[in-house]
Amino acid sequence: MLQGSSTMALLSALGGATCRCSGHLARHFSQTAWRGERPGGEELRRLLLDDLAPTPRSASGLELLFGLSPCLLALRAARRRVARLFLQAGRSGLQGERAELLRVAEARDIPVLRPRRQKLDALCRHQVHQGVCMEVSPLRPRPWTEAGEARPGDDPQQLWLVLEELQDPRNLGAVLRSAHFLGVDKVITSRRNSCPLTPVVSKASAGAVEVMDVFFTDDLDGFLQAKAQQGWLVVGTVGCPGPEIPPSSEVPITSCLEFLWDRPTLLVLGNEGSGLSPEVQSSCQLLLTILPGRQLPPGLESLNVSVAAGILLHSICSQRKGIPEEGKRGLLQGPRESSVTAEGPRVAQDPGQSSGSEKVRRDGG
Repeated sequence: MLQGSSTMALLSALGGATCRCSGHLARHFSQTAWRGERPGGEELRRLLLDDLAPTPRSASGLELLFGLSPCLLALRAARRRVARLFLQAGRSGLQGERAELLRVAEARDIPVLRPRRQKLDALCRHQVHQGVCMEVSPLRPRPWTEAGEARPGDDPQQLWLVLEELQDPRNLGAVLRSAHFLGVDKVITSRRNSCPLTPVVSKASAGAVEVMDVFFTDDLDGFLQAKAQQGWLVVGTVGCPGPEIPPSSEVPITSCLEFLWDRPTLLVLGNEGSGLSPEVQSSCQLLLTILPGRQLPPGLESLNVSVAAGILLHSICSQRKGIPEEGKRGLLQGPRESSVTAEGPRVAQDPGQSSGSEKVRRDGG
């Protein structure tokens, strides 16, 4: 709850700011889950009340996007309406990406303001803004029916990431950043009890959410069952079962390192406090887990959902076969020619010197 007339006036005039939320370590698998309860209920209630207040917006429905990458990618993608661009005053000239921000804004007739650092800090509620923020329209997920039909026969290595009730914006942003980086084809979220695509999500994703499509479904169970009937493999995720947790007799559990990606797959991640709901877990054909590297004390036997997402996605996407070998070499080498050849490393030489092979050819005739 915002208090004080001065604070309200500032937010009303300049489009509001974003909510601040702290990350929560979560157990994806617990004893109570097997009793049909949703564990972590009290923790989630506190999370909803304390950390996930709606993002303040101006009367026109705009919000404040902050950070260099989110603002630049939002301008490039042109999916948001941009009312104003704020660039911190006092910097010695605008160069690089900040200069590009200014050029794009001027080309699109977007008003540019140059407030001082203290003003930007107040606007962004002391988030890390890097001297850049924009007043923009909200970004919203699209219905999954707009994702387009993707049949298993089209590409055996399609991977869709499905998120059930992720509520922490920083977790969601980090998951989206990893998904975009590692090549996930589509992201589907449950509409109910899920974090919206706030500016905090955009900042945590380093702006990836500005250029990727995120879809939603009102009926996650029905969506998973429909895709399974189409031939997709529905893979859930759980924490590593300990000795106090009875194994599931219905859905097999396997290490992510042993998973073979040979058909179109939906990877389903649960929320921070309770993991997958029993209904969604029962719709899965397989459950993946990440095995720890040592014996862990109680309370440390699970990973943050965004960390787990990165590990799971990398273990799956590293099996991708769609990139030819020359393409992979190009990704590793970049635009410059590599100094490593099939025969071994190539050593830079003085123009006046010759290689040993050339000397042998000359001596030989």
